[in-house]
Amino acid sequence: MGKKDVDVRFSKFGTVSFTSITKTNDFIDSLEKGQVMGTRCKKCGQVFFPPRADCFQCLTSDMEWFPVDGEGKLITYSKLQYGPVGFEGDLPYTIAVLDYGKYRVFGRIASDIPDDQLKVGMSMKTAVNSLPNGRVNYVFQKA
Repeated sequence: MGKKDVDVRFSKFGTVSFTSITKTNDFIDSLEKGQVMGTRCKKCGQVFFPPRADCFQCLTSDMEWFPVDGEGKLITYSKLQYGPVGFEGDLPYTIAVLDYGKYRVFGRIASDIPDDQLKVGMSMKTAVNSLPNGRVNYVFQKA
């Protein structure tokens, strides 16, 4: 791949993107179309979110995309008062894990959900979130 052919779509992900080139850049295209996607190994069925291009279970690259849709259950969350470099302006914010049964999704709780409305076990969904400057990410919203 020549210098002009470098795929930098992943630089659009999130508040700060530490990775500009990845084998799963189609993830960004899906977000821009309003869909959160994960990957599944066609050989062994292992499911990945965030998406991966290679399966650690059977060491194949034969992957397929699947939509992260429906409802997940909030299994844990934490309010961050200190964030990594590049996220200082977002503080405080809440990170969480949703359990979708066959896979789990790590992400952020939408900023419009007050802390006192969060309860372990509540139903939530993963949704695309637009950021300034044409960037995108995903957040957890009430189902």
